[in-house]
Amino acid sequence: MENAKAIKGLVGVIAAETNLSFIDGMKGVLIYKGYNIHALAQYSTFEETAYLLWYGKLPTQKELKDLKETLVANRSIPDPVLNLILSAPKTASPMDILRSAVSLLGLYDQDAGPSEADSEEGNLRKAQRLTAQFPTIIAAIDRQRQEKKPISFDPKLSHAANFFYMLTGERPTEQRSRDFDICLILHADHGFNASTFSARVTISTLSDLHSAITSAIGTLKGPLHGGANERVIQMLKEIGSVDRVETFIRESLSRKEKIPGFGHRVYRTEDPRATVLREMSKRLGEENGESKWYEMSRKVEEVMKSDKGISLNVDFYSASVYHSMGISPKLFTPIFALARIIGWTGHVIEQLQDNRIIRPSDLYIGSKNLKYTPIQER
Repeated sequence: MENAKAIKGLVGVIAAETNLSFIDGMKGVLIYKGYNIHALAQYSTFEETAYLLWYGKLPTQKELKDLKETLVANRSIPDPVLNLILSAPKTASPMDILRSAVSLLGLYDQDAGPSEADSEEGNLRKAQRLTAQFPTIIAAIDRQRQEKKPISFDPKLSHAANFFYMLTGERPTEQRSRDFDICLILHADHGFNASTFSARVTISTLSDLHSAITSAIGTLKGPLHGGANERVIQMLKEIGSVDRVETFIRESLSRKEKIPGFGHRVYRTEDPRATVLREMSKRLGEENGESKWYEMSRKVEEVMKSDKGISLNVDFYSASVYHSMGISPKLFTPIFALARIIGWTGHVIEQLQDNRIIRPSDLYIGSKNLKYTPIQER
């Protein structure tokens, strides 16, 4: 290995094959199981997209009805998990609480057992339970932060609508539910991103699904991955108005500060998910009579494009979209997890179908053959 070279960040390294999602970074294309993300955002629902990623095809009416009923039936969380959430320090990060809650759920799951390699059917059941439980957990976390009691789910509501209901106690409008449903679809999967890769590394050891998802949540928490959209809304609040955008961004760039929501490891053009969210941000701002968040975002985008030639990513407009929906910035990253759970679990199941432990090599650059000195002589 004399001529070996370490590839920092594994850029361009193909670690495995997948049939879940395809990204064309040069053309700005994202595909789930053969379907373009724009078609899914226009016509699909989160539950239908979940079925697609888990089973590899769009469901029939009966299959979709059965899946919806399964998700509703599994929305409850065990009392010890709820108690964990309610007893967490008010200063705790919602992502830390979510990570701990998922780890604890692994102890109470109906398919939990001593076997190292769970069946695919068992993992699908676990995936569906976790998907159903994530809104309950995240809504309870937010209610606890506000010192309010958790709200029980409404079995008549969709996955997206029920989440809003458990957050606020009010049933959202059909348009609000649909908007949030689209957001979940857009965030459901995205190739071998850092959190998905960590989930696959964990399950490749023949660990269990809950451990793999716990790994993924810990990875998503980082500001270079899922935490960017929270920093976007913080930046927009600091800017305050459209007329301050150019000065703020150019001064930040002169200090070599990273502008959140811009740049992507894969895309060299506009992130196709951002295209959908930009239009949603504009419409929501107009509906709320508070267009400044969209207008500031649009101006930031223009300055970054002209000065740096850098395109935005999915995090940028998701910030103003979620803010316009009345969602706390502290929930932005947990909501990312709420959507990505179907992608994570899909990848865990796929990894186990043709598993080999993921164990890359390293390139040692330290000293060799040092002479050991007894402690009394140092």
